[in-house]
Amino acid sequence: MTNYLILFAAVLILANIAFVISIIRKRNDVADIAWGLGFVAVAWLSVYLTDSANSRGILVNILVTVWGLRLALHIFLRQRGHGEDFRYKAWRESWGKWFLVRSYFQVYVLQGMLLFLISTPVIWANFRVAEFQIFDLIGLTLFLIGFFFEAVGDYQLTAFKKKEENKGRIIQTGLWKFTRHPNYFGEVVLWWGIFFFALSLPLGYVSISSPVLVTILLLFVSGIPMLEKKYENDPEFIEYKKRTSAFFPMPVKRG
Repeated sequence: MTNYLILFAAVLILANIAFVISIIRKRNDVADIAWGLGFVAVAWLSVYLTDSANSRGILVNILVTVWGLRLALHIFLRQRGHGEDFRYKAWRESWGKWFLVRSYFQVYVLQGMLLFLISTPVIWANFRVAEFQIFDLIGLTLFLIGFFFEAVGDYQLTAFKKKEENKGRIIQTGLWKFTRHPNYFGEVVLWWGIFFFALSLPLGYVSISSPVLVTILLLFVSGIPMLEKKYENDPEFIEYKKRTSAFFPMPVKRG
């Protein structure tokens, strides 16, 4: 229990550091960069807190590190040279004089708590030891599929936006032809993969709250609904929405 409390305290410290940086930079989307880095920190701190590292934990940590660093770098490069993300900008305007207080609790503290909960299968893989099982192979397969969709989807979107003729347009090529959110699909799938690593361990099923939480957040809360609301009156997006799956990659609808 002590180790879990140490990890939780560390997450809150990281959340406070990110909050201070956000004040200095005057942009709350610092939280998006801190998100991936936070998982990397939790993964390796959990190794440090164990008596001895195990091969499953190290493998999971490597996967999470590759995912977390790529995501943080992608978001950093996306933000560079641009203003604050539209979601945070809207909150800055609507929260008024309570902006700092609400930012601290509703963005950074809340994010820290979610990060800790989603990290449970990673922590479990480091704190528990068992022989490799078929669940580990399933987990690795799901992670690689998810990482492919997230990384390639992000790359295709970035390349699309760099072209001047695509300004204000909706990407409908590559993976985006089969799902409106290949990056969100990928993130959900890869976290289910991480969960399967924990499923090989005693009581590992309790960490199912991690992929379930990621799925709920991206499908129903801060992911798809929030992003698509921005384009709800865009004629091109309306047509795109009619023929393209919101989440699962599916053949394009005709007619």
